[in-house]
Amino acid sequence: MLWIALINKMGTGLWMGAAALYFTLVAGLSVAEVGMLLGVSGAVGIAGAPLAGHLADRFPVTRILIGAQLQQAVALLALLTTDDFALLLLYSAVNSLADRGANVLTKLYAARIAGRDRTRYQAVQRTVSNAGWAVGGLAGACALAVGTTHAYQALLLGNVVSFLAAAALTLRCAEPPSPSRVVSGSPTATPGSITATPGSPAAAPGSTTDASGATTAPGPASNPWRDRSFLLFTVTEAALFLDDAVLQVGIPLWIVHATDAPHGLAPLLMVLNCVLVVGCQVPLSRFGSTPERARALLVPLAVCFVVGCAALTVSALGGTGVAVAALTAAAIALTFAEILHAIASWELSIALAPGDAQGAYLGVHGLSSSAQRSGGPLLVTTVIAAGPLAWPVLGAGVIVTVAAQSRLVRRRLERQRAEVSRASDGRAVGVHPAG
Repeated sequence: MLWIALINKMGTGLWMGAAALYFTLVAGLSVAEVGMLLGVSGAVGIAGAPLAGHLADRFPVTRILIGAQLQQAVALLALLTTDDFALLLLYSAVNSLADRGANVLTKLYAARIAGRDRTRYQAVQRTVSNAGWAVGGLAGACALAVGTTHAYQALLLGNVVSFLAAAALTLRCAEPPSPSRVVSGSPTATPGSITATPGSPAAAPGSTTDASGATTAPGPASNPWRDRSFLLFTVTEAALFLDDAVLQVGIPLWIVHATDAPHGLAPLLMVLNCVLVVGCQVPLSRFGSTPERARALLVPLAVCFVVGCAALTVSALGGTGVAVAALTAAAIALTFAEILHAIASWELSIALAPGDAQGAYLGVHGLSSSAQRSGGPLLVTTVIAAGPLAWPVLGAGVIVTVAAQSRLVRRRLERQRAEVSRASDGRAVGVHPAG
């Protein structure tokens, strides 16, 4: 799956930097139409996460992932066939729907295949993805320097080929055991399937284990849409994903409109972000190996975000040297906030999801990043328009969000431990020592 992530992100890196220019220069859309196309297709894509998660609890995750990869390849290839705005919007929306679904499926596959090492596995996968994105982006920049219609079309075709290659490789991947299909199937686990104990991430609330250790489900599957605490957790996650919007949208615009820093600093800071993620994601993943340790990362996450916001404020005080130094510090701090949040989010989203509906819960959790992609840029541009003092206000909002999420997670983990204790006491009833 790591090779798949590398190839996939190389293709995405090729295309993402050229997408807006393709729609403008090759398809002939206006700037307003490009904005509408990207916004609407992104909004449609929000539905992809819960839909993919729902399907992954009922069908093999590798087969659904292959379907999503092929859907993206076909939708992107269709872009070459028309310059009609309505059709371009339709194809872009179909691609976005599959893209958000594939992200959830990849995370779910990692959680099921890696077991207790899921945090480190996903850290390695994210590192590989960033490396692929960087390589694809550099290749795309070389093609963009040519600037011809054929160059843009070649970048799009390169992304199509990457999805076809990823689908072919996914076809060869072993299907990981699924706790949801064990729970909803026969009371006894089949050979090679996941077994779980009550209170573990793979066990459903209220489930029991038979003599062989397999999980059984006495009631209907859990429903994330009726799980108030998980929904609140997802809402707080949307706010903590804001580091992405600040790094991708906020810093480049802030450099241009509010500081004396050279405009060429923006891409250099994005390279710095990729280098730090590649170098630090895996080593730091050990600090989030359990739900309790992942929850503890929320405090340094908030500190990093606040430092980044403060540095952005300082960058507007005047002077090229001050601006460059402060913006570099902001990019570093926000990148570490991104890394720490990725670790905590991976572990907590899995740990808080019951096994009988793991896919559905991760699908709902995927709404947080999708919502941030839609609303984050708007919030960040509002902060930029408000001026330098708005950055500390944004940082204060993240502090409040972190405090709320930490309290919510602590209570849910305590409740899970209490359920495990009650289940253990229940199994002990009627058992007396011999003699």
